[in-house]
Amino acid sequence: MPMMNLLVAFNGSDGSVSALRYAASLADRLGAHVTAMLAHSSHEVIDKRSRWIPKEARALLDAANSDILREIEAKFETERSALGLANALQLKEVTGRVDNVLSEAARHYDMLIVGSHADTDDEHVTLHPDRIALMSGRPVVVVPAGYDGGGGLSHSALAWDGGRAAARALSDSLRLIEDDGRVSVLTVGPRTAWPIEDLMTHLSRHGVEAVHEEWPTSHPVAPTLLGWCQKHRPSLLVLGAFEHSKFREDLLGGVTSEVLAQIDIPVLLSH
Repeated sequence: MPMMNLLVAFNGSDGSVSALRYAASLADRLGAHVTAMLAHSSHEVIDKRSRWIPKEARALLDAANSDILREIEAKFETERSALGLANALQLKEVTGRVDNVLSEAARHYDMLIVGSHADTDDEHVTLHPDRIALMSGRPVVVVPAGYDGGGGLSHSALAWDGGRAAARALSDSLRLIEDDGRVSVLTVGPRTAWPIEDLMTHLSRHGVEAVHEEWPTSHPVAPTLLGWCQKHRPSLLVLGAFEHSKFREDLLGGVTSEVLAQIDIPVLLSH
């Protein structure tokens, strides 16, 4: 089944601009529909409903909230016009906890496309792609700020350890990669004992030309994947997120977080 219904998160950040452009390019290639969504929490430092706050102060808070959102909408309109989608793409505005809202919304689409997280994003519109991948049950493509490579997928990389998350990522990505059909399977360190040949046969039966590259346990996973992608420039890295718990990943760091912080090509995350 092809991917026909894409959701893109737009919050005005440089990453979300890249995500919108990527989504438009991908939709054009797939013949898919794109929906854009601005998810934001209430932009308040204090509860403006409190009786002791003067009416004038409440009005200023409302104006500040509105100004931020209107700036984001103006940037969206600029991008929409530049993409030639003036009548084909609308921006839905939804209020709530951003990661929760986008996770719930994503379940009604084939895929969610987001920009990479940046510490400079306004805290009331910022999102965390790794958390959304964990909560949503849908594949999340994370597009780095400044990426302009389009939605073509002539060559993809699959990080493979034989685990459940990697298998889910493979399944979620097949609908994208089987049309163009070239994948490098990358295994770093320990993986399940099941023969890698079965994976290569699986890809072949989907019409995908695959090669396997392997590194021993002595190689750190994230730097190896990042270095390989920097050298070979695939169009997409497919990555199973959080084989360990999210708490452990947040506390100690991990492959998912390290890759997302440094990579300069889109990453498809699944959990």
